[in-house]
Amino acid sequence: MSPHQRRTALAILALALGGFAIGTTEFVTMGLLPQIAEGTGVDIATAGHYVSAYALGVVVGAPLIAVLAAKVARKGLLMALMGFFAAAHLLVVLADTYGQVMLVRFLGGIPHGAFFGIGALVAASLVSHERRTAAIAAILGGLGVANVVGVPLATLIGQRYGWHAPYVVVGVIGLVTIGAIGVWLPKLPVARQATMRGELRALRRPQVWLALLIGTVGFGGMFAMYSYITPTMTELAGLDEALIAWVLMAYGIGMVTGMVLAGRVARWGVMAGIIASLAAIAVLLALFGPAAHILWLAVVMVFLLGLLPSIVVPLLQTRLMDVAHEGQSLAATLNHSTLNTANALGAWLGSVVLAAGWGYGAPSLVGAGLAVLGVAIAVLSARLDRRDGGIRPSPHPVDAVTPLSA
Repeated sequence: MSPHQRRTALAILALALGGFAIGTTEFVTMGLLPQIAEGTGVDIATAGHYVSAYALGVVVGAPLIAVLAAKVARKGLLMALMGFFAAAHLLVVLADTYGQVMLVRFLGGIPHGAFFGIGALVAASLVSHERRTAAIAAILGGLGVANVVGVPLATLIGQRYGWHAPYVVVGVIGLVTIGAIGVWLPKLPVARQATMRGELRALRRPQVWLALLIGTVGFGGMFAMYSYITPTMTELAGLDEALIAWVLMAYGIGMVTGMVLAGRVARWGVMAGIIASLAAIAVLLALFGPAAHILWLAVVMVFLLGLLPSIVVPLLQTRLMDVAHEGQSLAATLNHSTLNTANALGAWLGSVVLAAGWGYGAPSLVGAGLAVLGVAIAVLSARLDRRDGGIRPSPHPVDAVTPLSA
């Protein structure tokens, strides 16, 4: 490995470490939902609101930060975002009531979308054009590793030392990430063409909205089921609650596998990959309810539920880079905002059908319907591409930084 390639790898590793912290906090709530519900005196359906609160923080924070910080140096911005993230998680030790937990989870979500969105742009700027999706997938790979290592360990820590403990650990990892970014990420110039007005102009483009809608609707289906993965596996599959960490690990292994495959799938066509993956998610969710009664089959399907969406996310991020033109930062962060809108939507719809008494097999059926709708939107977007003669490259492709590796 050449010195340039080593510098690139370390820079992306620093950003992936932040992704690891974010992925751990985003998904550990699902693994500890019964404990958090008991600790705050609410039922399981109401505790699902904690998932939604974090997601809403992402939805609100991502576009605001992208627009207001359009001219801020990327390296300093990423460090500041992770500093806010760490502080919000350390505050969890003071939260014991429903309202307090809702607040700290909302605050913890605010930097999420901006960190991943800006981080994706930075990662893409460090490599050649052909390797954009692979670099983005590497950043998002922190989410996958979090689900293989971080979430299972955090779940075990929470079961043994109390549900507050994992969030404190995440806060400490956030502090380590600040140091890693400071040391390993090169100093990046402010994009000269970036302005608040230019960022907002991306919202005039129909294809930007369609890409965001694909994420909101298509991923809402996955979160409708996964938000309640712990009670689903214990009630339908008969899994001992002490073993739920291993199921979460299977999900994480699927995520890592999907991130590895995303760059290869992108070579076959970004939109084709999105459509095929969403269609497979729809089929998977439609079958999950009946299959969940067979433990080994349920675990396999949880693995696939980690794999397929993890292929779609980098593809959607690349798609937004292709269609956003001068609004790269806003579009990149909005991708994560809309994915967490999907998180909130899915968790809420899941709570609705559970509160109605339809059982733990119902959320996955709701999810299948949402995934089918996501496929329809993606097909519409692809047809508009063909009608307009294809997507033309952005006149302002990411921030102008000389690639550190070819």
